[in-house]
Parts: sequence; structure tokens; C-alpha cells
Amino acid sequence: MPASFLHGVEVIEVPNGPVPVTVVKSAVIGLVGTAPTWAVTSPLVAAGLNTPTLVSSALDAAKFGPLVRGYTIPYALAAIQAQSAGQAIVVNVFDPTRHYTAIAATAFSFNTQNAINLGHMGVSNVVVTSNPAGTTYVAGTDYTLDAVNGAITLIPTGSGGHITAGASVLIAFRYADPTKVVDADVIGAITSGVYTGAQVLQTTYGTLGFFPKILIAPGYSQDTTVAVALDAMASKVRAVALVDSPPSTSATAAITNRGTVGNAFAASSTRTILCYPQETFFDTGIVPTGVTLNASGIPVTSQFNANAVAPYSQWVAGAMAAKDLAQGYWWSPSNTEVDGMLGPDVQLYASILDASSDVNNLNAAGIVTVFNAFGTGLRVWGNRSSAYPTATTPDNFISVRRTMDVIEESVELAMLQFIDQPISNALIDAILASANAFIRSLIQRGALVAGAASFNPAENPSAQIAGGQLVFDIDVMPPPPAERITFEAFIDVSLLQQLGNTSPITVAAGATA
Repeated sequence: MPASFLHGVEVIEVPNGPVPVTVVKSAVIGLVGTAPTWAVTSPLVAAGLNTPTLVSSALDAAKFGPLVRGYTIPYALAAIQAQSAGQAIVVNVFDPTRHYTAIAATAFSFNTQNAINLGHMGVSNVVVTSNPAGTTYVAGTDYTLDAVNGAITLIPTGSGGHITAGASVLIAFRYADPTKVVDADVIGAITSGVYTGAQVLQTTYGTLGFFPKILIAPGYSQDTTVAVALDAMASKVRAVALVDSPPSTSATAAITNRGTVGNAFAASSTRTILCYPQETFFDTGIVPTGVTLNASGIPVTSQFNANAVAPYSQWVAGAMAAKDLAQGYWWSPSNTEVDGMLGPDVQLYASILDASSDVNNLNAAGIVTVFNAFGTGLRVWGNRSSAYPTATTPDNFISVRRTMDVIEESVELAMLQFIDQPISNALIDAILASANAFIRSLIQRGALVAGAASFNPAENPSAQIAGGQLVFDIDVMPPPPAERITFEAFIDVSLLQQLGNTSPITVAAGATA
């Protein structure tokens, strides 16, 4: 009731009844890795360090630099975008002020084009002195520096420079070195309220309005510490974590690793998906040590242009996101064709007819693999998380776990508008009506077989309600994937009676033959 005095009549509009439940985003990939942001040039602005950046297009991806060998983010984004769908929240952990190799003062001579190639891209802290040392030359006055390509060009003495043509100089510098990134950088931490590495992903609801639902760290998730950290983060944001095997791992070794304590594949979690094996692809990335100077002294980058091997998780993530958008998050990622790969880096025997095939043995061990048979193309193959075969509950199916995550988070977020309202039958009815309308819509779409929300008075004693607490039940069943289809075939000798039956077919009066 209003506190102010009124001698008259008023109408107070009271919001009541059900509210719509908005489905949370599922086709969002959380990508943690390294990027050559030092290669991003104007007018693009490079993505920040340890900053969650939403990538929805090729232009967004360009903020993390071009394909440069040794860096994981541009390659992962290329694999994801090759599937033509999905968004990514990307966290770059490469810090050129920490991840570098220092080159002590080394003698270089200017060539006939008055240029020097340092032999490394992404250089910094360049110091040019005379040889022997004594005079320190100044950038912009005595020489110009192309830090991206690692090239130095002499400014002639006639233009104010102090270095003579063809001179030998001593040059000390640093070059960006992604091999200096360690697992701790990828895992990250929370220090004095500052989030780094994978820990940044738990801040994205506050900054972007949603969490990533498919977590990857290609090139690092094969390490147990990173795999464990990704699984922990997946639990916090209701996601799944894709974990890779090392390159050139045999199918037998991958299965054996399931029982090897301390191995990334020894996981048993409904949120960890084991991706095996690594995949070959045609790598057009820049070789950071391959820059040359042309006849005019202009730096020319060198592309690898050969087959290479990369973690499978980046392609699986892209395929999952694409299938979410095309068909729904309740569809299994299995049996989804993948673009951009040339095939596994080890030979696998794939068959849907032979239980002893490599792909079947891998799936039986809770490993998602790649299927390739005549005319099938390369396909994601496997329905189950690493919880299988230890756990046989329905949520060991990847699609069931992800569907439950979407339902639970969607309902939770929708309930914000009911929080702190006075408890009454009307409130209970409104909450139930909202949840049940949402569940009915999922049943109609095929995301659920059946389900309902209910309020059980036995679960809500008066003392609990007096404490401001209400408990509701949600009973649902997402559709399991049709992993196994069996036909029972019989030889029926009675069908031989059809032989010799040459009687014409009789058509009933008034019917059309």
C-alpha cells in the first residue's frame, strides 16, 4: 500500500502471471590461446591481452593477426569459421613483453639496398650500435625499423643519418616467441580482481551477456593441467570442454591413456569431450623466420604452403556450433561433416558394420574420433563424453548434458524477475506457468521427449517458506541420440508360397487400379 495520503480513487497496475523464458546461446565457443597481435596493422585495432573478445566474422578474427606458425588462435578461428557458423569468445594470453627470446648484440651489415634482415618477425627492444660498440644509433634518425617483419633500413647520411652505406653494426633485439607460453598462462588466475587466461571466460556474462558453451585451448589441452582447468571452468559456466590427444598418437595408445593416471585422457566427466586424433590440413601460415628482402630491400614474407598437423578440437568445436544453429543443441555432434581437414594424422579403420573397427573401439572408450569411409567425407564420430563408460546415466551423452545445461540456465535467468516478490499462490502459479510454457515449447521443437515443472508442498515446509525459500521440481527427458540401430532379419520359408501365384490382382468395385 502507498504511504502517501489519498482521499479518492486510484488504480495500481500489478504485473502478474507467467513470463517468457529466453533460451541461452549454445553455439558460442570459448577459445584460449596465443595470437600474433604484433602483426595487426592499421586501421585494425589488435585485440587486447587477456580480454574476452567476441568474434563473429572474418573482420573480427583479423584483430588477432594473420596465420603465423606457432600461434594457435588464428588457426583455431580459421577452423571454426570453415564450418560457416558460430561465434567465439577469444582470450589471447600471448604477451610479447614476457614471451620473447632475447638476441644479444650481434654483427649485421647493411646490404646493397641499405637494409638488414634480422631473421625474425615481431621484434622489439631493438638497439643498434656501431661495430665496434661506442655509438648508439637512433631509430627515425639513423634508421627505420619494420618491427613486424624484422627489417632495418638505413637513413642515408645525406638525409641526416649517421650510418654509412654498407656499414657493419651491432644489433640487440627481442623477438616474439610463442613457445615461451606455458600452461599456467593458459589456465590463468584471479589476482587482485584481475582475471587472466581461461579464468576470463567466467566474466563474459557480465560483459557480453552470455557464457561460452564449448571451451577449447588447442595446442595446450593435451596437457593434463590445462584439461583439468578447462573441465573446472566448464562446470562454472555450464559448458563442455574439448580436450586433445598429442600428435601421432595411435588408437591403441589413446585407449590406453584412458586408464593412465595423470594423462589428459584419463578424465571421467560429463563436461569433458576427448577429441582424437590430431588432423592434417594444408597450412598457408607465415613462417616467422622466413622473411626475405627483395631486390629493393622490401621485406617479403614466406608462407609454409605444405601439409601440417593441428588439434582436432578446433574443428569439432566449429562443427558443434554449426549443428547447434542448423538443427539444435539437442542434436549430437556425431555424424557431422567437417570442412577444412585433410584427415587424421594416423591411420584409422572406420566402419559402421564392424564392432572391432578403430572408431568403434574409440567410441566404446568414451573418445570422440573422426569417421572417414567411401563417400562419407570426414565426420565427427562419437556421442559420449569422457564420463563413459564409467557412468552410464543419460547425461553421458554429449547432447543430453548440453540440453540440460541450456534448460537449467535459461530457467534460472528467467527467474530473476520473480526474485524478492512476496511469496503467494499467485507467485507460485506464475513461476510454474513460466517454466511449463518453456518446457512445452522445447517438447514441440523436439528438444525434449517430455517434461514438466511442479511444486511439491512436501518439499516446502512452512519453516522453509518462512525463510524465503521455494523449491520447484523440473522433470524432463532430452532425446538420446540413435547411436545403435538394430534390425532382426528372418528367413521366412512361408514366403515361398508366393511363387507361382500368377492370379491377376482384383480391384474392388468403384476403386481405381
